[in-house]
Amino acid sequence: MDEPILDKTEPEPEESPPPAVNRAPPKTRARWILLVLLLLFGVVAFFFFQRQGKGNRATAKPPPAPVPVAITTAVAVKGNIGVFINALGTVTALSTVTVNSRVDGQLMRVNYREGQMVRKDDVLAEIDPRPFQALLTQAEGQLERDKALLENAYIDLKRFQLAYAKHAIPKQQLDTQVATVHQLEGTVKDDQGVLDNAGVQLAYCHIASPIPGRVGLRLVDPGNIVLAANTTGMLVVNQVQPISVIFNVAEDYLPQIMTQLRHGNRLAVDAFDRAQQKKISSGSLLTPDNQIDITTGTIRLKAIFPNKDLALFPNQFVNARLLVNTQRDMTLVPNAAIQRNGQGAFVYVVQPDQTVAMRTVSAGTTDGNVTAVEGVNAGDTIAVDGFDKLQNGVKVVVRKPPDTGKGDGGRANP
Repeated sequence: MDEPILDKTEPEPEESPPPAVNRAPPKTRARWILLVLLLLFGVVAFFFFQRQGKGNRATAKPPPAPVPVAITTAVAVKGNIGVFINALGTVTALSTVTVNSRVDGQLMRVNYREGQMVRKDDVLAEIDPRPFQALLTQAEGQLERDKALLENAYIDLKRFQLAYAKHAIPKQQLDTQVATVHQLEGTVKDDQGVLDNAGVQLAYCHIASPIPGRVGLRLVDPGNIVLAANTTGMLVVNQVQPISVIFNVAEDYLPQIMTQLRHGNRLAVDAFDRAQQKKISSGSLLTPDNQIDITTGTIRLKAIFPNKDLALFPNQFVNARLLVNTQRDMTLVPNAAIQRNGQGAFVYVVQPDQTVAMRTVSAGTTDGNVTAVEGVNAGDTIAVDGFDKLQNGVKVVVRKPPDTGKGDGGRANP
């Protein structure tokens, strides 16, 4: 029998391994890492020592001299300074009059402008005078009539006296005539009083200003009926030239004030605005009140001001400054130069070597921008600014004041 023919399959070839890679041995790789680290360390060390050397060279240079502090200075001077009492005051009219009508009638005419300055006895308003003129005429007629009766009674009295002397009439008739004359004399006096009253009522129709001063706003317009019983008035007149200021001070100042007044000294009073920067007017103390307010321990003072420029106005609030004494030959320095710390007041005095020295002072009276001090001498140069940079021994340079020459229209020269 024939053997079966079998397909002969050749065996698959085995996968060949990948080509071998040349790998460095572990010892060689460690050497390379160590070499790189040493290189980095060397670079860092190079830069470190280079910067250190630069720093040493920089510190080896001498430090620069400190820059002098620029300051403004003032010179202490000898002078007089006033001792003042400051208080809040109220401007008060020297006299205030509410003008009212003293008769009833129609307001016919107003002869003033609101806010006008008037003199005493200037006619301000006129009330219809015709009813009062009629009463005056009636009183005049009644007086003339009774005067004629009185004259006739005098004639009869003379006749009766002659007749009685001749025993032609009884004594009773003569006495009756004497009584009639006395009665008519009384009637004439009564008529004269009625006539005078009518004249006064007629004069009241012309309303005049009782004081010199400034007229306020009109309260009644022409054409209205005004009544004598009306209390609101027709207008108000305030005397403002001169004018007064009333202010309160503590009772502790009263002995000093009274001593000055008893010696006949005139105590000056200045009125300043609310900010105490602008002086409004100057006057003098007139008198203190006659009692102390026990609730506040203060006393009212009254000062009088000429007020020629009308700068003071009634009910205006002002700051009153009363001069009670004057200190003479005191050392004066600007207020800005005085500094204070926990130990007291001090100033910085500029030395001849252009350094400053702290000097303790005793501050006294202050007037405006200057203060009297003890501890410095007249002529000393004192710093007035730059205090945040000043201390003992600091070099300073004095700023020159700006040159405000007038050669180019008053502008400061560059």
